[in-house]
Amino acid sequence: MTETFGLLMHGFSIALTPINLLWGFLGTILGTFIGVLPGVGPALTVAMLMPLTVKLDPTGALIMFAGIYYGAMYGGSTTTILLNTPGESASIATALEGNMMAKNGRAGPALATCAIGSFVAGTIATVLVTLLAPLVVEVALKFGPAEYFALMVFAFTTVSAVIGSSTVRGLTSLFLGLLLGVVGIDSQTGKSRFAFGVPELLDGIDVVVLAVGLFAVGEALYVGAYASRLDEKIEQLKGSLWMSKQDWQRSWPAWLRATAIGFPFGSIPAGGAEIPTFLAYATEKKLTKHPEEFGKGAIEGVAGPEAANNASVTGALVPLLTLGIPTSATAAVLLSAFQNYGISPGPLLFQMQADLVWGLLASLYVGNVLLLILNLPLVGIWVKVLTIPQPLLYAGILVFATLGAYSLHQSVVDLIMLYIFGLLGFVMRRWDIPVAPAVIGLILGPLAETQARRALAISQGDPSVFITHPISASILALSAVLLCLPLIIKLMRR
Repeated sequence: MTETFGLLMHGFSIALTPINLLWGFLGTILGTFIGVLPGVGPALTVAMLMPLTVKLDPTGALIMFAGIYYGAMYGGSTTTILLNTPGESASIATALEGNMMAKNGRAGPALATCAIGSFVAGTIATVLVTLLAPLVVEVALKFGPAEYFALMVFAFTTVSAVIGSSTVRGLTSLFLGLLLGVVGIDSQTGKSRFAFGVPELLDGIDVVVLAVGLFAVGEALYVGAYASRLDEKIEQLKGSLWMSKQDWQRSWPAWLRATAIGFPFGSIPAGGAEIPTFLAYATEKKLTKHPEEFGKGAIEGVAGPEAANNASVTGALVPLLTLGIPTSATAAVLLSAFQNYGISPGPLLFQMQADLVWGLLASLYVGNVLLLILNLPLVGIWVKVLTIPQPLLYAGILVFATLGAYSLHQSVVDLIMLYIFGLLGFVMRRWDIPVAPAVIGLILGPLAETQARRALAISQGDPSVFITHPISASILALSAVLLCLPLIIKLMRR
């Protein structure tokens, strides 16, 4: 504990340098600005801003991403409440009561309980991440190649099953990412694979191009094609922005309960943010002394889901930083941001990049405070952002994504791939196929292949190495259960 505290203090000495504070400030403002835009969730925000940070040093860039991450989460809640347009599925529960509060002229208290609840849940969850992460790292350091391969199979299984509404669609997206991951030079044999004589493909497909194409270009094309079907009405920000004494009394227990629900779900690989937000909503609905207000704008119904969402996304940093496993779409894009700097999250990250990790963890505390200080006073500006006409908005996203992708290597091939992936993202969005598993497949696929080859080399080609090691066998068995369980439940119900 003392050692962890000392390392965290060292992290604060890095995060509080003027330049890193500036990156944190810029990340918070940019994340909120883009997160507020209708239909733009945190994953799209981080993906679109990723090319901007390529030239920064890794610590400054990742601190900026922490600000973008939190800022986009808060910005998404503004859109959810005032426009009833959740940027991602984890915000749907917030919309149930939040938009009704806005319709009743109580948008200010709804936004305030979101902001303060996010601060409370985010800060408590960050403390838990700080305490838990070193413990998970100690266990993970005992893993060998077979255990790492099993862990990545587990990650493939969980993200395919959890992200999106269908396991089959999730697996389809994952295998697409795995296929894209084998493009380039084979690190073991030195032979090119699926490069088709294009020199730019010999280094493999850039994960930033894939993420920006699938998330940003795909979403822009989808909105362009189906914008006429969207019926959006912005609720006006009326009355006081501050919460009354009764609002405080009803909100704070909901924040704490929701944090206790959200963090464990976020920190386990199969958790996700959707289940805890709806659980928090159901808990508040059951425990409230004002059941007649639910469905008409109950403040607990906003405070609970929003706090659970923030606790969950912060908890997602535990498997991401310690094991390299993303448990949400946004965490998958953050993982690609790490990869962009040649950094692989995992247990060795805490040893090899201690300054970066502890600076990043400390910046999460700073980011939470910056959000609370900046966002409530600036809410009037964020509301005006919502009035930007959608054609202008998504045209801007397309231009921004194109410039960002081209700036990576000044390559026309990158631009062609960006729009191929954009069309692919449009098709996947149209048929409700989640795009995050494809990004995870591209990132983790080559790593899983390397670990599998190492394990087989050590065992002299004996494949039983994956089931004779107890940890590896347990993780693979758990993966099989997770994959088969929904099918078994479905068959039993028949």
